[in-house]
Amino acid sequence: MKTALTIYQRELTAYFTQPTAYAIIVIYLLLSMGLTFTFGGFFRVGDANLAYPHFYWNPWLFMLLAPAIGMGLWSDEQRTGTIELLGTLPTSTWSAIVGKYLAAATVCLVAIALTFPLWISVNDLGDPDNLTIFSGYLGSFLVCCTFLAITMLVSAFTRDQVVCLIVSVAICVLMVMIGFDTVVIELTKILPEGGVEPFIAFGVWDHFNSLMRGAFRFQDFVWFASIIVASLFGTSAILTARRS
Repeated sequence: MKTALTIYQRELTAYFTQPTAYAIIVIYLLLSMGLTFTFGGFFRVGDANLAYPHFYWNPWLFMLLAPAIGMGLWSDEQRTGTIELLGTLPTSTWSAIVGKYLAAATVCLVAIALTFPLWISVNDLGDPDNLTIFSGYLGSFLVCCTFLAITMLVSAFTRDQVVCLIVSVAICVLMVMIGFDTVVIELTKILPEGGVEPFIAFGVWDHFNSLMRGAFRFQDFVWFASIIVASLFGTSAILTARRS
């Protein structure tokens, strides 16, 4: 655990001593705020909640920004050759994975947390259900963490950050689009009865929507945890194979 904490601190420092984290955070804030006050109709809707005006847009943003945060987690290590040093150091593979992953997740958490003026605004303008708003923030963070874990897995496969970015974005876009209502309607026209549910279960929306609306369902947390843990275990298996 101490080693993982050391790696976490090193990676987090690396994020914030370079412009990458700041650029991603600023882009997220500009896009999320812009969508909230334009297409989201924050003032036009006249309802003191953030579900559709703000949280609805987060999966669309994170399917692009999360891979940008995590594309260099292992690709850069492989490109520079420092991944070979991992086998010579008294550092377990899991410590490195956990440290790197938590550092990337922290960048995501900072970006999401900086939208707190919206939470203050809805409380000033009305009487919202703050537990529902917290649930929306939690769901947004879990979506980002899921996409980060997938990106980390892809990053372990390749030393090219651009390839990692493209493949990760493609997977994340698929997970967002597959559960989108319009896509689901089209799938029901193509697939036989009962064949659509597995696709919906793989998509993000079926699990994010409940949290966005304030429903804490056990199966949703299981889904997010399963994708994250499976991706981290996959990363571990790939890195262990490279070390041996």
